[in-house]
Parts: sequence; structure tokens; C-alpha cells
Amino acid sequence: MYHRFNENKYPSTNIRVEDFTKHISLIKAENLTFLKAEEFENHINSKNTERKILLTIDDGFESFYLNAWPILKAEKIPFILFVSTREVGANNYMSWDQIREIAKEDFVHIGNHSHTHEYLIDRTNKEIEEDIKKSIAIFKKELGFNSPFFSYPFGEYSLEFKEIIKNLNFKYAFGQHSGVADESKDLFELPRFPINEKYGETKRFKSILKTLPFKYEEITPKEKYINDSTNPPNVKIKFYKNIKNINLINCYSNEENKWRKSNIKFTNDYEVQVLLEGKFTTERGRINCSLQDNGFWRWLGIQFVIAEK
Repeated sequence: MYHRFNENKYPSTNIRVEDFTKHISLIKAENLTFLKAEEFENHINSKNTERKILLTIDDGFESFYLNAWPILKAEKIPFILFVSTREVGANNYMSWDQIREIAKEDFVHIGNHSHTHEYLIDRTNKEIEEDIKKSIAIFKKELGFNSPFFSYPFGEYSLEFKEIIKNLNFKYAFGQHSGVADESKDLFELPRFPINEKYGETKRFKSILKTLPFKYEEITPKEKYINDSTNPPNVKIKFYKNIKNINLINCYSNEENKWRKSNIKFTNDYEVQVLLEGKFTTERGRINCSLQDNGFWRWLGIQFVIAEK
């Protein structure tokens, strides 16, 4: 997942074009193919073990159109561009004409990223639904369709937010928790690896290209929107029984705004409890678990959102 291109004053959401070009080269060197949006459903439901890349860009900044689009267009590299309808045509954002221009290409898909791109998770259900319905209406007016793909603003969702997205006939929804999508994942909590200046340097990007799904049956709590009484959450991950060397798993978390290796406890041979030492004190709490597997890494990211007080 990318946002800005060559907007160096925003390092947390920016990637330098020379690094982006290197990323494309590294993907090709790994013999990975890019997945078109319309191929996604068959691929994720087929239990196909072939690793592929789904490239996504959030927000529709003009810097994407100016700096990344020419690269992707020249090589016909598939991607999904998620746009928030309120921002289209605003300063530093793409216009509808520019979006329609790229949407004409058969390797491009325009996905829905809400209307306002506010912290919707802190809004009422009615406000969330009205926001998404407005974006759908604008999509249909400007593009003639609404996408089956949705990207949560800031990657933040709750059980009720997910239900709203399902009821509005989306088929897939993406967060911003790192990991590999596969048939074991909730289609309305799909992971992505966020890429920026810090997390887009070559060494880390190469490691991302060596990741595999970390398949699980269930993660509890199911509610990822937590408050003071449920923070820190009691996190348990029930993995599939056939994962080799599960006892070598490592988990890291950012409670108390400090990344650390988490203590874990096996409640049985394939269920892990992540023992958090303190509360999550930033807007988002994160847990990443990994397991080395024959030169690859099985990777699982979990994101919690802390409710406003």
C-alpha cells in the first residue's frame, strides 16, 4: 500500500520515486506477478499457493498521477487506486478527469475509500453509513459504477463498521495491518503492507517479498475497536494445526508506545496468547507475529484502534 510519491515533506506516507522503481524491479526479480482486481476473487478463494502482488494506492494524491502513474502505465502494471470522493479535485489531489483517464485502462481499478476520509470509526453508525452512501452515489455519478473494493480510512474498523460495509454490497475491505492475504483471512479485514520512506527501504522491502500467509482459524477479541476498559486486550490466536514449528513463533507489540518483543503463552499446541505488559497509548495498537519457514517468513499483523475518551 502506497500513498504519496516524491512528496518528501510527508515521510510517513511518502515514497521516493527511485525507491518505488526499485520496488517494481525487486518484485520482478522475485518472479512475482501483479494481480488484477478482477482476478483477486478467484485467486484468494482458490487456495492457490502461487504468491502474487496486489498493488494498492490510497487517497488519490496528484503526486501519484504525476510521478507513479507514468511508470505503471508504461509497463501496464495492475493496481487498485482507492479514492475518497470529497477530496477529488481539491488541492494536491487528482481530479475526476484524471481518475477517469486512468480508469480507462483495463489493468486499473478505482476502489472506494469513503467520502470524507475522517476518523469514521469514532462516528455513529448512522454517520458512517451516510458517509459511505454518499461516496457510492458520487462513484456512480462520476464513474458509472461503485467498486466492490473498500479501503478503511486509516485502516480503522470495528465490528459494526464492517457490518455496514457488508450491507452496502462491498465484497472486500482492506485495513493497514501488515500481512499476506489468503483464503483464511476475513474478506472485510484484509491485510496490506504499508510502504513509506522508513518502511520502503530496500532491505525491508526484500523481506516483505519473502513473506507467506500465517493461517489462523480465529483471533480474539474479534472487536478491534477498544476502549479504556478493554485495553489492553486479551489477545489469543488459534492457528491451523498443520503449521510446522509453531513453537518458534515470535510476536512484537507497541503497548505503552514502545515496540517490544511480547511474551507469549501456548494455551494448547496451536493456540497462542499474547501477553501484553501495558495499555496501548497511541491511536492504534499493533501486534506483529512471525515464523521463519525455509527462507520465508510467515507474517501476521493485528491492529487495534483505541476509542476517543
